[in-house]
Amino acid sequence: MPNTLWNRNFTLLTLSNFFMCSAYYSLISTLPVYISTELHSSKSVVGLVLASYIVASVLVRPFAGFGLDKFGRKTIFIASLLLYALVFNGYLVAWTVALMVLVRFTHGLTWGLTTTSNSTVAVDIIPPGKRGQGIGYFGVSTTLGMALGPVIGSFIFVHGGYSAMFIAGFLISLASMAMAASMKYHDHIPSGSLEFRFSTLFETTTLPPSFNLLLIMITYGGLLSFVALYGRELGIGNPAGFFLIYATGVIGARFAMGKFFDIHGPRMILIVCLTLLIAGFPFLALVKNSFGFYASAVILGFGNGVVFPTFQAMTNNMVSQNRRGAANSTLFTAVDIGMGTGMILVGTLAQRFSISAAFAVCSGICIAALLFFLFFTIKYYEKNKLSSLIEESVKASIE
Repeated sequence: MPNTLWNRNFTLLTLSNFFMCSAYYSLISTLPVYISTELHSSKSVVGLVLASYIVASVLVRPFAGFGLDKFGRKTIFIASLLLYALVFNGYLVAWTVALMVLVRFTHGLTWGLTTTSNSTVAVDIIPPGKRGQGIGYFGVSTTLGMALGPVIGSFIFVHGGYSAMFIAGFLISLASMAMAASMKYHDHIPSGSLEFRFSTLFETTTLPPSFNLLLIMITYGGLLSFVALYGRELGIGNPAGFFLIYATGVIGARFAMGKFFDIHGPRMILIVCLTLLIAGFPFLALVKNSFGFYASAVILGFGNGVVFPTFQAMTNNMVSQNRRGAANSTLFTAVDIGMGTGMILVGTLAQRFSISAAFAVCSGICIAALLFFLFFTIKYYEKNKLSSLIEESVKASIE
């Protein structure tokens, strides 16, 4: 395994992930508005429709993780990207809420497969001593997709309508698959002895940090799904700009903290990030003008910037290579459950009270996540991280 981080495979994988996420996020700023206005649905229904995507991801991830550990990474990875691209065409005929739920659910299945696969491949090809830095930089491609996707989606919608936007998502996803297929690396040797049972679908060692991330993702799911509608309520001319500014904060955090995890560990990183989230949501909820809307994007972006890659590095530092598929599927399942819960919770609170009240509740959830991290997760991680990390580092040095 080469010790350089930015080799050909890592570059292609990062670009593939950027294109895949750009296609996904191109729907984020327009689909909630489409469901609300064109399909004449309430905010709570919008949340439920969007959450169907997450439900599907939750259902498929444990099986994806098992398959990656049992049969290897390459075939599952490329096939899932192809299916992910093809489902974009389903939006062209989703003329009712029921059809939209069906398409979103199917797309969620493919999203669960692709994101579990590419994250596991990323951990495989990143040098162990640069894992925190590598996962962080790989995550920047997700962030750039999140930043540019809504802008791309809005631009295509304005000039070509929804059909053009869905077709563009299909073509961008095909480009993602082509880049992934161009990678040349030694695939993980399948574990022929791995049996299909409940205990092999999940990695129980990683449950505490995964649950901690789940709490945080409740707030992220609510933010992602309703901030565009919130911007429209405030009279913001281009709510999609929130995602661009938010991504600037995320990227700033990841480059600032890129090597910090590998040197100092996760404690201080997550304390700072969660504190920013605790402050950012009330700022968004209470300062109801353009300044508050866009300034909170910076605060929340910097706060969320390294949360996921930090937890992902933690979980992969607690397991051996032949359990990475299960570890990543467990972590992503927690992400999906959290985001789905957030979409439904924020949608329900927004319908009953207001979106700003729902965002204020998100701040309280972040307080709970910080307390759980300080009093349980960090102690658990420090107790369980060393054996697998040392074992892999020694193996890499020998190779």
